[in-house]
Amino acid sequence: MQDLLNVVLPVFLVIGFGYFATWRGYLSAAQIDGLMKFAQNFAIPCLLFSAIATLDLSRSYHPALMLSFYIGAASGFTAGMLGARFLFGRPWEDSVSIGFVGLFSNSVLLGLAITERAYGTEALAGNFAIVSIHAPFCYMVGITVMEIVRARGQSPLRVARTVGTAMFRNALVVGIALGFIVNLGGIALPEPVSAAVDLMKRAALPAALFGLGGLLVRYKPEGDGKMIAYIVAVSLLLHPSIVYGLGRAFDLPVSDLRSAVLTAAMAPGVNTYLFANIYGVGRRIAASSVLIATGLCILTVWVWLQILP
Repeated sequence: MQDLLNVVLPVFLVIGFGYFATWRGYLSAAQIDGLMKFAQNFAIPCLLFSAIATLDLSRSYHPALMLSFYIGAASGFTAGMLGARFLFGRPWEDSVSIGFVGLFSNSVLLGLAITERAYGTEALAGNFAIVSIHAPFCYMVGITVMEIVRARGQSPLRVARTVGTAMFRNALVVGIALGFIVNLGGIALPEPVSAAVDLMKRAALPAALFGLGGLLVRYKPEGDGKMIAYIVAVSLLLHPSIVYGLGRAFDLPVSDLRSAVLTAAMAPGVNTYLFANIYGVGRRIAASSVLIATGLCILTVWVWLQILP
């Protein structure tokens, strides 16, 4: 038990420090926004760029790993969207936004940090393989379904253009794409550039976790309690359970099973609120779900760490 606490608590303590500092007024909302912009638009893209640029693609991209995780993610999206629509009677636009909460787990800020704490840096290859297409996959699914719902007769070309534009405005996607270019092209980075990227990526997770804590201060859990409980259960229980079952069925190696299940078991990422905010629907549920699920994640991750081999 002490080992599990040593894995989980440091990550959530950093989030707690950010929450406390912002709640007490030591940092303003604008300063937290600036920190998160640095983390999400610069430091984390550098982390992902470096990881993808040096990843052994032939060893890391196992079809069973990707299928296990992304079938689970798609199931979370489908369960969230259809549940919101048919169990709770929400409009289709709201339902897509709520489904995105069940789709987009916090694969970077929490997933990488907890997997590294639990199993070491060498265990992150599977995580980086998942993360390399996580943002593109999730935004493609979410934006495509939302645009189809909103299109009401608009041309498929316009929908495709909207999806493509949104994808390549995302700094994470740009960092990942550049990493693939360097990796596949066999490009050797100059030593000063490599050293600079290394400095940036070291700041990524601490800055992002601290900033996440600051962001959570403004997300007040209110209203729609049953809907929030439902989507939190989809995110923290259904999604990782499906991934675990598929991983066992596909006989995934232990390291890949750990990466897939722990990534799936993370609370919804802040991107779920950003997605809701872009479209102006489901924002209260997305914000409350991020806050509540991040707190509950302390317990659920502990359980998954005990279940995993």
